[in-house]
Formats: sequence, structure tokens, C-alpha cells
Amino acid sequence: MHPKTRYNIKVALKHGVEIIQDNSDEAFEEYLKLTRETTKRQGFYTHTEEYHRLMWKTLKNKIAHLFLAKYKDQTLVAWILFVYKDTLYYPYGASSNEHREAMASNLMMWEVIKFGKKLVLKKFDMWGALSNNPDRNDSWYGFHRFKEGYAPKHIESVGSFDLVINPMLYQLYKILDKIRWLILRAKK
Repeated sequence: MHPKTRYNIKVALKHGVEIIQDNSDEAFEEYLKLTRETTKRQGFYTHTEEYHRLMWKTLKNKIAHLFLAKYKDQTLVAWILFVYKDTLYYPYGASSNEHREAMASNLMMWEVIKFGKKLVLKKFDMWGALSNNPDRNDSWYGFHRFKEGYAPKHIESVGSFDLVINPMLYQLYKILDKIRWLILRAKK
């Protein structure tokens, strides 16, 4: 673990940040609220709220775990993690614009690592990072650096590909997807 990361965890503890696991509907609403806040602040796009609701409804009693970082009765960070076989996955996370000085995300990561160890999981997939020599100007660099603070082993996978069953429909899909991205960027 990087010394600055260890320091930030201690800062969160001194501030009194608490990490709780809460799969309730109320906690999920907090997650959605913070997701809206995060996407607006960071300028990226996420799945629709309907997608998140369906994902949560389908997985909350099976493999999904919702963690919240609380500070002075306010939720600062919300993460949804998946446990599947021997791996803990971190696909969804969101954070508040407020009280960034409390370093809640740092404590959250440390506590979910301990959660995975408690379940005797062998791997923690942080769900993506930049290459081993990332461009510091890349918009994802800060998130990449945050993950690097926990000294993970960088494993590069093949990636994902589309299996085209119907070439004509796939071409239509690609055109509509380009239009969708143009609209999303125009809304910015």
C-alpha cells in the first residue's frame, strides 16, 4: 500500500467516517443520488436509473452488496460490489461533492478489501485501470491512481467484443449508438 493511501485512511478514521453494509431500498436510493451527483461532477455517462434499478432488484439478494461511507449522518460514498465464486468485483461506485477532505473513499476501499478477506475470496477485481504507463492527462488518471494506492497487481485481459449475429441490425445499432453519444455530448 502506498504511504499516502495509508495516511488518507487514517484521516478518514480521525474524521469519524464509518463504513456500513446496507442492502436496503433506502441505501440503494442513496447510491442513485450519489451516482447522479458523480456523473454530473465528473462529466461521464452511466447506465440509466432503470438499468441500475433492474440490476439491483435482480442481484441484491444473490451476489450484490451495497456499502455506504457515512460522515456526520451524511452518505459520502456508495459502492455496489459483486461476489462471484472466488472474486470480489467493484463495478459501481459514487461519491458526494461534499466533505472530500474526509477521505471516505480511501476508507471504503480498505474496508471492502477486508470484507473480501473475511469471505476468504482470492481476488479483488477493481474493474478496470489504465495501462501500466498511463497518460497523466487522461480523464481516468485520478481514478487509476486511487486504485494504484492499494498496490494491486495489474492484470490485462483480452477485453470484450461483440458477437454479431445479424450484420444489418448490428450496423443499425452502431449508427444509433453514435447518435446517442452525440446527443449525450451535446447535453454537456
